[in-house]
Amino acid sequence: MKVTFLGTGTSQGVPVIGCSCEVCTSVDFRDKRLRTSVHIEVNGKSIIIDSGPDFRQQVLANRIRQLDALVFTHEHKDHTAGMDDVRSFNFLQQRSMPVYAHPRVQESLKREFSYVFAEKKYPGVPQIDLHSIGLAPFQAAGVTLQPVEVMHYKLPVLGFRVHDFTYITDAKTIAEEEKEKIRGSKVLVLNALQKQPHISHFTLDEALAMVEELQPKQAYFTHLSHRMGTHRNVEKELPGNVQIAYDGLTITV
Repeated sequence: MKVTFLGTGTSQGVPVIGCSCEVCTSVDFRDKRLRTSVHIEVNGKSIIIDSGPDFRQQVLANRIRQLDALVFTHEHKDHTAGMDDVRSFNFLQQRSMPVYAHPRVQESLKREFSYVFAEKKYPGVPQIDLHSIGLAPFQAAGVTLQPVEVMHYKLPVLGFRVHDFTYITDAKTIAEEEKEKIRGSKVLVLNALQKQPHISHFTLDEALAMVEELQPKQAYFTHLSHRMGTHRNVEKELPGNVQIAYDGLTITV
């Protein structure tokens, strides 16, 4: 299984508009972070988790020419705003795009993209085939995904485990029964927003503590803000089995 980080930034991305901090003015390509998304290739199938505002740019940059399913973690705009661009895959693949989301998230999609779900559709709008998911395992393009519910302050968000890979973004707390779904993962991806306390995201120390508790062979941190510090400096603070992910990073699980 091949995993590519399409974006590793927060809702504002990095650099942040108008900011002149050390991170936002860095010339290191690893400090340029689009909104968080990941591409999974397994058994010849192509799945993307979350299509934020940078979806088109991410797909082009990573030369993704096939997409078999789009899966959503939750309804926030930095994770859903780019769904319109699946229309290019509709044209290329001559079929509707299977989209997997919790019913609550589907209601948000129907509001935000009302023209896509209208009874009388304008020619050329994205062709979407919605599938409801909850906490039970489901198949997308023949690939089994195990949802893992985490809490983004008071909002339930879904992470996903695929074989030995678990991907979690926008988490602040994880219930014990959901941690059991993660245990045994060889690779764990977690959000780590910044070093300072935050109401709805893991801090760096909280993410490190979760890695220590769950004991994956390797962990990667994503959904980083410019307040975290530069990639080069933060990596020096991490244990050997933990890395900061960056846009375009590809790993094999």
